Amino acid sequence: MRRFLRNLTILGLASSAWLAHGQALDVAAAEALAKKSNCTKCHSVDKKKDGPSFKETAAKYKGQADAEAKLTKHITTGPKIKIDGVEEEHQMVKTKDPAEIKNLVRYVLSR
Repeated sequence: MRRFLRNLTILGLASSAWLAHGQALDVAAAEALAKKSNCTKCHSVDKKKDGPSFKETAAKYKGQADAEAKLTKHITTGPKIKIDGVEEEHQMVKTKDPAEIKNLVRYVLSR
């Protein structure tokens, strides 16, 4: 029985490592998608432009269980935003690939 439990534990750890590797952040791909989607026109990693920096956004959502879902909705639905008191539509990310969107969201939240 001990051997079975030990093997089960090893298998679980190996599976967790494999899943974590499969969900690794691809910084280059996220930065390329942000550029392609014109995110960098209004946002930067650490400086405020017309929109908040990715660092500010990450701080805003820190510790929130639904952070990824909220940010995903924001970048995929084109909600109304205010810039200098003028309301306009936020640009949508230029991909429909859920993995690319998730990678970009995780990139922003990791800054």
